[in-house]
Amino acid sequence: MTTIAIIGAGPGLGAAVARRFGREGYDVALIARDQERLDALAAELADEGLIARGFAADVRDPKSLSAALDAATATLGPIEVLQYSPVPHKDFMRPVLETTADDLAGPLEFSVYGPVTAVQQVLPGMRELGRGTVLFINGGSAVMPHPDRAGTSIAFAAESAYGHLLHDTLADEGIHVSQLIIPGAIIPGHHKKDPAVLADTLWALHQDRHGYRHYADDLDS
Repeated sequence: MTTIAIIGAGPGLGAAVARRFGREGYDVALIARDQERLDALAAELADEGLIARGFAADVRDPKSLSAALDAATATLGPIEVLQYSPVPHKDFMRPVLETTADDLAGPLEFSVYGPVTAVQQVLPGMRELGRGTVLFINGGSAVMPHPDRAGTSIAFAAESAYGHLLHDTLADEGIHVSQLIIPGAIIPGHHKKDPAVLADTLWALHQDRHGYRHYADDLDS
């Protein structure tokens, strides 16, 4: 079996997706900034019988992100599924009239340069496999910009456009690109936005390979 790389892996959605895909036989590459936390999560998954490893990287540092994905491939095998779902920094969410050009550098590094770096790193391996899936996870501001969250609204919109271009361009190569919009917060116990439910949704997107943009819940939820 091949590998799923989860960029932005943590104890919530990332862990749930790791479990969902791991149960299907995928090895799991966990990528985030804190190696100690990644190792703890990998050990927890290993106790459940899954194969998981942690690889520290900062998505705003292209070299570290590329190195982490390269190490994941070398350690676990080809990356067939890439999930890009890091949680944006709070300081990206400033009112639009208080947001300067300098304030947009971080959000764009996070939500545009990071995804582009990750896709470029894994795409040759997916092409060699003859298949692949890229999953972009975004909040509701990706499609309904919020005046008090200008940085993420602008950067998520750009990430959305990039993903849509990939969806259209790579479909004929057997590489499927999907975006899941999660309005509001991820809520444990919620019938649509519980991490395990969202993980099932992402598994279905990977399996069904239909359409680009999907919604976990209504935008006004």
